[in-house]
Amino acid sequence: MAWRWSAALFVLALASARADDDLASGKFLVAGRDLADPNFAESVILLVNYDAEHGAMGLIVNRRTDVPLSRLFADFKEAKTRTDPAYVGGPVELSTVLALLRSSVQPGDARRVFGDVYLINTKDQLQKALADREEPGSFHVFVGYAGWGTGQLEHEVELGAWHIMPAESALVFHSDPDTVWPRLIKRTEQQIARYSVRSVSSGSTSVARAAGR
Repeated sequence: MAWRWSAALFVLALASARADDDLASGKFLVAGRDLADPNFAESVILLVNYDAEHGAMGLIVNRRTDVPLSRLFADFKEAKTRTDPAYVGGPVELSTVLALLRSSVQPGDARRVFGDVYLINTKDQLQKALADREEPGSFHVFVGYAGWGTGQLEHEVELGAWHIMPAESALVFHSDPDTVWPRLIKRTEQQIARYSVRSVSSGSTSVARAAGR
């Protein structure tokens, strides 16, 4: 009886913990430790678009390449001195180039993803950002993206492939992207452990009170 009561409270605690973890633009998808797909293993994805009826789109923020922007944009005079690297945003449409920009004001008609982070998805926006000499600490360019059809991402989350967390600008533009996934997966596991301890403690207290009656 006590075990069943504690287990039920544990499930309720996790449900409460996930109340703020609904899929939405501006959320991080943190790959679970058991996610073996090489396209996504140990990845952190920023959801830039989410629609339950039409699917989702995101950018892997921790896959930095050795390709400088000057080489990626060889035809852009605005990029000829750029030594900062491009990122692999995902396995879909590797001919597509997108960018994220951190700005205190909306840059033109760029779309806000969350907080002070905006999605750049047109050639004009991209060239302007390059011409404005946006710093690598607030401007990342991505080749390709991650995409899911209707219901696909939800199913993967249910299977435990992804942990959902609120995104943070500092981690989107972290100077050492290789540290982002280890940091977030550790944070996720610590949260689960805390909820587990709380639920067991609450269950024990409730059972003791019931027995006292």
